[in-house]
Parts: sequence; C-alpha cells; structure tokens
Amino acid sequence: MTALPVRTAHNGFTLPAIGLGTYRLNGEAGAAAIAAGIDAGYRLVDSAFNYENEGAVGRGVADAATDRSAVIVTTKLPGRHHPTDKARTSIEESRFRLGVDATDLHLIHWPNPSQDEYVQAWAALVDAQERGIVRQIGVSNFLPEHLERIERETGVRPVVNQIEVHPYYPQAEQIAYHREQGIITEAWSPIARAKALLAEPAIVEVADSHGISPAQAVLAWHVAREVVAIPKASSIEHQTANLDAASVVLDDAEVEAISALGRADGRMFDGDPRTHEES
Repeated sequence: MTALPVRTAHNGFTLPAIGLGTYRLNGEAGAAAIAAGIDAGYRLVDSAFNYENEGAVGRGVADAATDRSAVIVTTKLPGRHHPTDKARTSIEESRFRLGVDATDLHLIHWPNPSQDEYVQAWAALVDAQERGIVRQIGVSNFLPEHLERIERETGVRPVVNQIEVHPYYPQAEQIAYHREQGIITEAWSPIARAKALLAEPAIVEVADSHGISPAQAVLAWHVAREVVAIPKASSIEHQTANLDAASVVLDDAEVEAISALGRADGRMFDGDPRTHEES
C-alpha cells in the first residue's frame, strides 16, 4: 500500500491528501463500504451530524480490520446546535453515535453569521478538546473574517477549514490564506458536478496524457495544490482509484489549465458563507 502525501497544520497535526467522504453512506451498506474503504487504505473518514450516518461510520470503523488508532474520524457540529449548551450536548452525542472514546477531528459545519453564535460553538469545541473528548478542532465553510474572529476571541486557531473547492471554484485566495495561517484546506465536493466537469477538454487532456481517468486527474489537481480532497465513493473500485490518484504528479501547466476552468458562478449551490444558513 502506497503511503499518501500528508498535509500539516500549525500545531503539527497531519491529514492524508485523500480522505473518504461518507455523505449518503448509511445503514449496513454504508458501514460495509466504509469498512472496505478503510481496509483499502483510507485513513481519513469524513462525516457530519447532519448526514445522519454517524452510526454507520462508527460501525464501519469498528468493523474494519485496520486498527482504530490509524483512522482519523471527522464529524461536524450543525447550525442549530451553535449555542453553548446545545453545542456541548451535540459534541457528546456525536461521540456516542460514532462509538469512539474521542472524536479525532470535530468541525463547525457552517458559520451561520446572521445568528452570530459561531463563537459560542467554537468555544464549546475548545472546551471539548480540553476535556479530552475531541482530539483536534476545526471549521467548515468559514471565511477569513470568521477565522480571525474565533481566534481573536478564544486564542485558538482551527487546524482545518473544509470548504467548497473544485475546478469550477478553485478558491486560490482562500487556500493561500490558509497556507499562511497553517490551516489545512479540505475540499468538499472535490469533483463538483462530476458529469459536466469530467467532460471538460482540459481535464480529459490531462487524464489522457497520464493514462488515468478524468476523476483521477481532478483529484491529482487537488493533491498538487496541497488540498485534502474527500470524495465520496461506495464501491471498492472507485475507492481504490481515488487513492491511486494521490500518486499522480501534475506539472504546473496542467494545474493551471485545470484551474482556468474556474468561474464566478462556479459554486455548487447558493452556499456563500456570508449568507448561507444551515440548520
């Protein structure tokens, strides 16, 4: 099994370059797919309270032949649980549902700035880390202004910010900001609108030149940009193909050609962190 490249945060915490997304991997079938993925080589598994599959993720981790200590289990705190007391309970409930002694990485799912409660949520994660029920803490869909505020008010900087990144929405400025701050960038929906994206001539050309699939070319683009990609894959064939993409090396021209697909309306949906509200 080839070791995946790793990305390192400001405190020394590391993540592998490719993780396993689990959205809509539910029930026994979902748990089986997750266990198979872990045994195929995934060491990062991404979930969320709102995916309603923390039980399946926990079962998959437990059923895998791979030692639990080798797997980084991630979940996310939902918007409706930002207030202090709700956040504390939600964090504990996620741990119980996952069946772990501590969540390896716990994120705030969205800032929901109009509610102005994300600092409370962050403080609850800081407290959970101090109590030992969460090992590492981070955020998702936060802008620099949100990141700076939570650090200013708590003294603690996130290790991860999971954001929308794909060739239609490259996020070069935000990724550069994260790099300066020692925050690992994770990409959700890293292959975007797969059917349309994977037919793009620029991506097909890169794929053909390396003898790989268009999806692997996109994942290799993420790796070249030092972004952790977490594509969902239920079949072992797709899981192993995604892992194999981490060993593909693109040159600067290929990375630039794929990045040039970015566009102003490239978001998957109306998910501007300044206005989006997640329940």
